[in-house]
Amino acid sequence: MPSILADSAQRASRYLDGVSRRPVVPSPEAVRQLERLESPLAEAGESPERVIAQLDELGSPATVANAGGRYFGFVIGAGLPVALAANWLAGAWNQNGAVEVMSPVAARLERTAIQWIRELLDLPKGARGAFVTGDTMGNFAGLAAARQEVLRVAGHDFASQGMSGAPPITVIVGEEVHVSVMRVISLLGFGKDRVVRVPVDGQGRMRADLLPRIAGPTIICTQAGNVNTGSFDPIGEICDRVRDTGAWVHVDGAFGLWARASPTRRHLAEGVDRADSWALDGHKWLNVPYDSGILFVRNGPALRSAMAASAAAYLPTTEDGELMEYTPEMSRRARGVDAWAALRYLGRSGVADLVERCCVHARRFSQRLSEAGFRILNDVVLNQVMVSFGSDDLTRRVIAELQQEGTCWCGGTVWHGTAAMRISVSSWSTTEDDVDRSVEAMIRIAKLART
Repeated sequence: MPSILADSAQRASRYLDGVSRRPVVPSPEAVRQLERLESPLAEAGESPERVIAQLDELGSPATVANAGGRYFGFVIGAGLPVALAANWLAGAWNQNGAVEVMSPVAARLERTAIQWIRELLDLPKGARGAFVTGDTMGNFAGLAAARQEVLRVAGHDFASQGMSGAPPITVIVGEEVHVSVMRVISLLGFGKDRVVRVPVDGQGRMRADLLPRIAGPTIICTQAGNVNTGSFDPIGEICDRVRDTGAWVHVDGAFGLWARASPTRRHLAEGVDRADSWALDGHKWLNVPYDSGILFVRNGPALRSAMAASAAAYLPTTEDGELMEYTPEMSRRARGVDAWAALRYLGRSGVADLVERCCVHARRFSQRLSEAGFRILNDVVLNQVMVSFGSDDLTRRVIAELQQEGTCWCGGTVWHGTAAMRISVSSWSTTEDDVDRSVEAMIRIAKLART
């Protein structure tokens, strides 16, 4: 068994050593070779050495190289080596992070990492945190707690009666709300007719002055880091406006909340600490392996009440609650190990530097592309850049050809009716040289596409 683990580690190391020298996208031939992994399940198994060899020899060439420095799609972090190594060790431990008696080390590391993140983001000291699979489940758990609490204030016991006889809940979102929040709204059964959309400004920020009158149970979903522009809703102002209404303010901050860790970007999220719940990702800007999401709720008992199942005689519990009592999952991997390792390695200044470097790289993209005569469609305040290369058709052709060419990878979007390339810089491994190589490829491809 030790030999197969050592072989796997060597293969993974070789992959990472070479990731910056290969095209970001796999070749068509590499993708075709994946068919060899799709054979019918054999009666007899194969040796572990052969299994790992097939994964490496057929799987590695068919990966998208988002672990390198030139992947700029979908706000995907590269995975810090120390976090990856911790992930491997945690996998070997095979710990179940549901209750502390199952894994004292998982519980201690998770609670410590949660405390560190809360302090980095300067969220309320009493806020209860938990690791989940990602921002979507963070939004889910946060809005589930919100649902239960706003109904409790209205005199309805959701835990006992569910939605039967409950007063309707109004959910307020901005016009630029992320699809993950709308998905959660559907899963929680709020109903699309109860969703009120608030107009936004030219950068996608919710217009606080256009909030509707608050009456009855209400949840307001705000955004810290628009997925296209990187802009922030005026969360502090929104919280102040609804302070005396009983409305619950939730923050969807998948990547943007990490701006709170940077002294130079913190102002973008001014007042976010006055909200009631917050969701973000570790596998984005903290650069830990998938899957790692983080949730904080100011009212910890509300989260525990919304997540906890009925008591089971064989499951232990404590006055403060077990980890599983604050998350949708019961059995769960020890996600806190990866985050603990990343934070222990980076420290406060390292996290701030990681955020700032990505933002500086985004500005470099913006400046160089603008100087080359292309139109930047957003105010580059964080790590997101949108660029138009001319007509919508030309922009789409540049995106498609860049993706195929393989120097870097960027996705497409539509902003205010205009097709755009979206550049998301969120990898610890991106260098100034990566930016310059990518810009040169973009300019070269755009010029050829014009002819």
